[in-house]
Amino acid sequence: MSSLFEKLGGDSAVADAVDIFYEKVLADDNLSHFFFYTDMAEQHVKQQLFLTMVFGGQVKYTGENLRAAHAPLMKNGLNEEHFNLVAGYLQATLEEMDVPAELIDEVMTIASSYKDEVLNR
Repeated sequence: MSSLFEKLGGDSAVADAVDIFYEKVLADDNLSHFFFYTDMAEQHVKQQLFLTMVFGGQVKYTGENLRAAHAPLMKNGLNEEHFNLVAGYLQATLEEMDVPAELIDEVMTIASSYKDEVLNR
């Protein structure tokens, strides 16, 4: 049985999705300020590794846990509205890449399962 990672197209598809996703996020004035001091090349790598892991790929993400990674952003006002905007950009990215709806649903279910951790609830 293929993993979601494989069904999405593997490394190259995840890398492309991360690129498109961050273009959308950084173009949004409601979100871009959260990345002002972020090394975006490093962020892309972290995001690719994280998504590969949660989608069932063969990599072990070793970055900070999501609570710790997002705690500074919480101090700068990160809230559910921001999470929902980011999730919307993830969905829009996958739609733009012509990912089948059932796979997008799987991705969005996984993304929403991290909401409380990202928002430190």
